[in-house]
Amino acid sequence: MTANRFSSPNTIAAPRGYSHVVETSGPGRTIYLAGQLGLKPDGTLAGGDFRAQATQAFENVKAALASVGADFSHVVKINNYLTDIGNLQAYFEIRDRYVNTAAPPASTTVAISSLAMPGAVYEIEAIAVIPA
Repeated sequence: MTANRFSSPNTIAAPRGYSHVVETSGPGRTIYLAGQLGLKPDGTLAGGDFRAQATQAFENVKAALASVGADFSHVVKINNYLTDIGNLQAYFEIRDRYVNTAAPPASTTVAISSLAMPGAVYEIEAIAVIPA
């Protein structure tokens, strides 16, 4: 069975809401999810504000994971792209509704000038490892 071990060495500054290291072992499937904007199923953005778009983006990841028999407990790495780093606290609040905060995935968050769709303010991509 696949095992995922989440850790943060005490020789590195303590992370805020993510793990520095995620180790996977055993037979399993690695799932790479494409970046998800806050797009509703009809292809339009979920409102113009960060919270609406970020929540929809996480829901899109949740749906993508479910399509392969996975959920957020299988996510080992997420990358986040914000057009305004001032939304970081809102991001943490939304993320914490989806991930296991006791063993959070490894994470990278960057502020960028724009995303692939006009009006988009947040994008997330993820990697998951699930038992074979």
